[in-house]
Amino acid sequence: MTTFASGTTASNSENDSLTRDALTVLQPGFTGTEAPDWLLRRLGEGLASVGLFGRNIASPEQLAALTAQLRAEREDVLVAIDEEGGDVTRLEVRTGSSFPGNHALGAVDDADLTRAVARELGRRLAECGVNLNWAPSADVNSNPGNPVIGVRSFGADTALVARHTAAYVTGLQSAGVAACTKHFPGHGDTAVDSHHALPRIDVDAPVLQERELAPFRAAIEAGTKAVMSAHILVPALDPDRPATLSRRVLTALLRGELGYDGLIVTDGMEMRAIAGTYGIERGSVLAVAAGADAICVGGGLADDETVRRLRDALVTAVRAGELPEERLADAAARVRALARWTQRAAPAARAAADEAVGLRAARRALRITGGEGFAPLTEPPYVAALTPVANIAVGDETPWGVAAELTRLLPGTRTGSFAGEDAGRAALEAAGDRRVVAVVRDEHRHPWMASALGALLAARPDTVVVEMGVPQAPARGALHIATHGAARVCGRAAAEVIAGE
Repeated sequence: MTTFASGTTASNSENDSLTRDALTVLQPGFTGTEAPDWLLRRLGEGLASVGLFGRNIASPEQLAALTAQLRAEREDVLVAIDEEGGDVTRLEVRTGSSFPGNHALGAVDDADLTRAVARELGRRLAECGVNLNWAPSADVNSNPGNPVIGVRSFGADTALVARHTAAYVTGLQSAGVAACTKHFPGHGDTAVDSHHALPRIDVDAPVLQERELAPFRAAIEAGTKAVMSAHILVPALDPDRPATLSRRVLTALLRGELGYDGLIVTDGMEMRAIAGTYGIERGSVLAVAAGADAICVGGGLADDETVRRLRDALVTAVRAGELPEERLADAAARVRALARWTQRAAPAARAAADEAVGLRAARRALRITGGEGFAPLTEPPYVAALTPVANIAVGDETPWGVAAELTRLLPGTRTGSFAGEDAGRAALEAAGDRRVVAVVRDEHRHPWMASALGALLAARPDTVVVEMGVPQAPARGALHIATHGAARVCGRAAAEVIAGE
C-alpha cells in the first residue's frame, strides 16, 4: 500500500478513478531525448500530458520519434512545449529560432503576418507530434523594466497586444496545435521575475480590466484552447493568494466574468513564486481547488518522484476533504476533452509549408535609424556583444546576436562577449583596428551596458549598434538597428542591412 505524508493510505489499485484523475491533471517533464520507463508506465496508469523542454530535443526527426514513442503508450497524450518563437525557443534551442518573437510581430503590426507565422510554427510542431504550445504571451509590456516579459510581449499598447494575441491563437490552432495563452491575468506590469520570487501588481481593478484583461478576452473570443495562470499577486483581485492559487482569479474572474470554458494550466510549479512560499505539493492542491485543471511541472523537477509526490498530494487532499473530488474529476475531464480536440484537429489541419515566413517577418520588423549616409560594410568587422544575464524563460543555451550571420556574409568577422563596468574598454581593445558592430539587449535596463556603449561610441563614432531587446534607449551609433528580438532570423535580417545584402 502507498502511504501518504498525512498518514492516510491509498487504495491497493493504482488504477482507481481518483488516482487516475490525479495523474491526468499533471503535466510533468523528464530528462533525455527518449521517454524513460517511468514516464511510459505513468502514461499507462493515467498520466495524460507530457511537457517538453530544450533538453529533450536534438532534431525534428528525434522529436518525432520521441512523440511517437509516447503515443505508442497512450494514443491521445497531450505533448506540450514552451515554443514562443523569438527569444524563447525549444525546437531550435541550440541554433536560435527561425521565427521572430512577439515584439517583432507587434512592431510590424500586421495581424495577417502574425497569423501566418503562428500557423507555420504550429505546422512544424504538429509535424513533430507536439499538440499543445504554452504560447502566446498575452502580457501587455506596460513596465519597460520588466525582467522576464520584455520582447516576449507584442508591445505596450493594449489594443495591439489584443489583436495580435487573437491572430496568433487563430494561426496556431489552424495547424491543429492547441494554444495556451499566458500569463493570466497579465504579467506585463511586474518588476520581479516569478521564477525567482512572487511579483506583485498594485493597480486598481479598472486598470486591470482595460489593460491586462483585454488581450485575454480577445484570446477567448478567438477560441484559445488553454490559458496559463501567472504566479503573481494582484491585490485588486485577491489580496491573499497569487493568481495560480486564487479561486477569485481562476474561477470567479476567468471562468465566471470572462466566460472561459477551456483548460486552465498553471505556470511551472517549481518556480520560486510558488515553490518558495507554498511548496509544490500544497501549491498544486490549492491550484486545482482554485480552478486550475493542469499542473505544469518539469522545467526543474523532472523525475518520477515529483509525479508521485504531486499525485499523492492530490489524492490525500481529496480524502481529507480539502479538495472536492468533483473538482479534481472536472479538471481531469477538461484535460481529456482537449486531448480529444487535438486528435480531431491535427489530421484536418495539414497545409502547405511557408518556411520563409519567419525571415520575412524579421526583415519587416527592423527599425533603422541613421541609415541615410551609411555605406554597407565590405570588410569583416569586430562584433562586440554586450551581454546581459538571460532570464530563466529564455535560458543561456540559445545563441543570439549577429556575429554568426555576419561571418557568413563577411568571412573573417571576429566576435567577443563583454559585460560589467569594464566592458567598453575591453571591447575596444579586442576590436583593434576593425570596424565595431556593438550588439546590445535592453540597453535601458542595464546601466553598465549604456556606459559601455557610450565608451565605444566616444572612441569609435562609426560603430554600428544593433539593439536586440526592447528599444527604449535613444538610438545611437553611425547606424542603429532595432530588431525587436534576438531570434536567429532577427540577427540575419540585421546582418543583411550591415553587409548591404
